[in-house]
Amino acid sequence: MRDPKSIEALVRLIEDPDETIYGHVRDELMSCGSSVIPFLESSWETEDYGLIFQSRVESLIHEIQLSEVKNDLKQWIASSSKDLLAGAIIIARYQYPNLVEEEIHQKIQAIRKDIWLEISDDQTAYEKVRIFNKVFFGKYGFSGNSKDYHSPLNSCINTVIQMRKGNPLSLCVLYSVIARSLDMPVYGVNLPNHFILTYLDEDKMISFIDPENKYGNLFYINAFSKGGIFDAEEIRAFLKGLKKPELREYFEPCSNSAIIKRMLTNLINSFQQVGNLDKVNELIDLRNLFDLDV
Repeated sequence: MRDPKSIEALVRLIEDPDETIYGHVRDELMSCGSSVIPFLESSWETEDYGLIFQSRVESLIHEIQLSEVKNDLKQWIASSSKDLLAGAIIIARYQYPNLVEEEIHQKIQAIRKDIWLEISDDQTAYEKVRIFNKVFFGKYGFSGNSKDYHSPLNSCINTVIQMRKGNPLSLCVLYSVIARSLDMPVYGVNLPNHFILTYLDEDKMISFIDPENKYGNLFYINAFSKGGIFDAEEIRAFLKGLKKPELREYFEPCSNSAIIKRMLTNLINSFQQVGNLDKVNELIDLRNLFDLDV
């Protein structure tokens, strides 16, 4: 890391009218990463360097923050664990680069504790889900944001927790993260035009009750509709209405990579709705990182 005096000297050169000089300064500051952002913000607030300086500082801060999100997402994709919550937080930092990750964990832990206090090992899967729904949707008031369905806020885990509203995907992510921390085998299912959850039959009991159950699911959960429970027949009817084939992937859990990639797709669609092409292109660039995952 550069020493503060060296960074301050570079910051003073940001408004140099010579594009070659500015290009060199930009590259040097970019190479320092987020450590230079406090210097940039302080200069923007306290120094009267003019509009060119302010515009370049804003652009630099955004580029540095975007670069960090991109690098973090690359590392997440390359990791063996691909932790779902960690991936969702990376995507949220695209919109909220200064979010405090610990606050998200604390709020999730508070919800988890309230559910944990009411569930026990001798309860059935249905009973556990009913208790989960009572706390998650009842006490905490989470619900689907049908009034502002395409808002980018619905795809950012921090604002979903804060507003207690989200789209099907973000609510399912939060639901699944908490459920799995409670040893409830609840996983995402990547349906077309919708996203739901499945409660897996880890004890292999359903095969004795229903030999026709090919996917190993006890039941499905619609987090966007306050945790409504349904079965595979409703998925078949849903797919028929969309004139989609009954592919196996529409009935079984998807990967965390597929979830985070779809979260980016939702954000892309949100910014397409308002015509923000700069953000659309940046998010497409982030989503394309998944195509390199082999």
